[in-house]
Amino acid sequence: MLEAEINRRRQQQDILLMTHIVLGYPSLAASRDIAHAMVDAGVDMMELQIPFSEPIADGPVILHANQRALAAGITVEACLELGARLARELPIPLVFMSYYNIVFMRGIERFARETRAAGLHGAIVPDVPFEEGQQLMAAFERERLAPIYCYAPTTSDARMRAIAEHARGFIYCVARRGVTGTATEFGSLDAYLARCRSATKLPLALGFGVKSRSDVEAVTGKVDIAVVGSETIRVVEEQGVGAVGTFIRSLR
Repeated sequence: MLEAEINRRRQQQDILLMTHIVLGYPSLAASRDIAHAMVDAGVDMMELQIPFSEPIADGPVILHANQRALAAGITVEACLELGARLARELPIPLVFMSYYNIVFMRGIERFARETRAAGLHGAIVPDVPFEEGQQLMAAFERERLAPIYCYAPTTSDARMRAIAEHARGFIYCVARRGVTGTATEFGSLDAYLARCRSATKLPLALGFGVKSRSDVEAVTGKVDIAVVGSETIRVVEEQGVGAVGTFIRSLR
């Protein structure tokens, strides 16, 4: 169970690191190399994004990576196969991340079965609110997968509590309004994160703008997981796959 594994790891560290990779960027082989480099550098969890043409929660860096992967011919089938391979090879929890169009076109029940068969722990589908995700939640429950939902600074206390009733694994706390990859002032989040903490007993992950050791330090003690996404892709784009490990180590 994902929540139990996160809590076990948290007993050993003040904060966990979760990274985000776009499967097929810059190639399938490179995706695997990046994932291994991240784990070798100390990553505790990982989101594996199945590319989609309109990733509405993602900023220009991750959007570009999605477009590159799709232009190279990446398929959902290939993503599932690589996800299963990484789940066998890596000693950390993995979750898929994608958009509802991908899940719906694959077939909700089928997607849940294949995610479980691949050895992943759950999925983040950010464009499905819990009110409209009953079928997805039921399929995940049957397969013992975690449906991971998001909080935002604009989410009311009442809605946070309602989301917590349906979420499993952890809650993804979006640091600000907007999309991934732009600057965030982490020192101003205390009141928001206190509201998140009071609304749920699930572990909290914080993403959107985490890109340095000072960012990770700023949220240590306030959340359980720091999520690093766009900055790693920038590193790959500017410095190559070989620079990933050095960058991840710099966050601790």
